[in-house]
Amino acid sequence: MKVLFVVFSASGNTMKVCGLFADRLKERGAECETVRIRKDMSAPDVAAADVLVIGYPVHGFNAPQNVVDLAKDLPECKDKVYYVVKTSGEPLHVNDASSRVMDRALKKKGYVKKGEFHYVMPYNMIFRHSDDMASLLWQAAKNTAPSDADAIFAGEERQLKASPLAVATRFVVAIEHKAMPYMGRLFKADKEKCVSCGKCAKLCPMLNIEMKDGTPSFGKDCIGCTACSFNCPTDAISIGILNGWRVNGAYKFAPPREGLTRKDVCAYWRGVYVRYFREHGIDLKKK
Repeated sequence: MKVLFVVFSASGNTMKVCGLFADRLKERGAECETVRIRKDMSAPDVAAADVLVIGYPVHGFNAPQNVVDLAKDLPECKDKVYYVVKTSGEPLHVNDASSRVMDRALKKKGYVKKGEFHYVMPYNMIFRHSDDMASLLWQAAKNTAPSDADAIFAGEERQLKASPLAVATRFVVAIEHKAMPYMGRLFKADKEKCVSCGKCAKLCPMLNIEMKDGTPSFGKDCIGCTACSFNCPTDAISIGILNGWRVNGAYKFAPPREGLTRKDVCAYWRGVYVRYFREHGIDLKKK
């Protein structure tokens, strides 16, 4: 069995989750290949794979624009089975409709969707999760990914059913796809903090950043992934009108400390997170 993972991951979190799937599938004897979604990527050899897995982080209750574009650019492949592995910063069912535009594009080309898996990983925008939260979310992913990967290996159906609210929310917030190329032009680097390392330009999946006189210059193809600001080693990048939501620096993902309780879960949607942890093998005590 050959499984092709085609993954977009700005913070690296989605890639980490897809890595758990790939590791389990390899244990079952599958051959796995992973391709990163970038503007300069070579066309993935979908026809050679038995199963396609598309991985992405949810952007405003939608698949990112570059993932939608990839779906539209993939070749026709009748009856090609695919699954979706997606991540978001919160365990809300309003995310359940995020793949709809991508799914429609693939269906027209003969692809058959067998399932979708939603994992919660720490935010790279809005606010920073604590180290304890990051550890718990990563443990939850490690607890569940092997059984979900087994479902892919067995060809099982694992669909998400989107509510009318999720469908409506996805439609409204999809304005982000049109707005980000303009909003992204407001990104800039603090010349006093910037060390001219060029990491932002190397990581940008849209090749939207050019180093000019040692300082990053931002073009018109931004999709709002914030790979640049999140991974900047000196926190030098401002993300325009979204700057109040900026998160900088990779999470450590250390093993969870002993004795963590529900009070260690962030107050934002605490009850929903606690339920997510319980469903993924982590039952936190009240005190």
